[in-house]
Amino acid sequence: MEKIPMTRKGHAALEAELKQLKSEERPAIIRAISEAREHGDLSENAEYHSAKEKQSFIEGRIKELEGVISLAEVIDPAKLSGPIKFGATVTLVDEDTDEEKTYQIVGEYEANIENGLLNIKSPIARALIGKEEGDSVEVRTPGGEKSYEVLNIAYT
Repeated sequence: MEKIPMTRKGHAALEAELKQLKSEERPAIIRAISEAREHGDLSENAEYHSAKEKQSFIEGRIKELEGVISLAEVIDPAKLSGPIKFGATVTLVDEDTDEEKTYQIVGEYEANIENGLLNIKSPIARALIGKEEGDSVEVRTPGGEKSYEVLNIAYT
């Protein structure tokens, strides 16, 4: 199977979520199911059905996280340099609006655009790969064509 690239921080966050699901969420839902069972007829017990549904979600998420973590290739951006690649923190300026934006290019399981974590598979990240400071980048986004200039590349 194909390795899944991620930063050390992203890997730690996934491991923390997995630990929390296994040590807190799973035991809590098991208790909720057993309490709901004590209330009698399961066919009309909304608490029981809700708890079973939540248990199914938790177990699915645990399996997903275990799979992702097992395939993870942890990359330390601090050991990298040069043109833009995975792990780079890139400062861009929109050539139309002069608005500056800073993104770190990360794996898809740790991406969060609101926090400046850009999915490596996104159109912007794909357009940035291999570029250097001062380069202009044309990006086709769902909102139309955008032009950016690369102001800074950092690996931290």
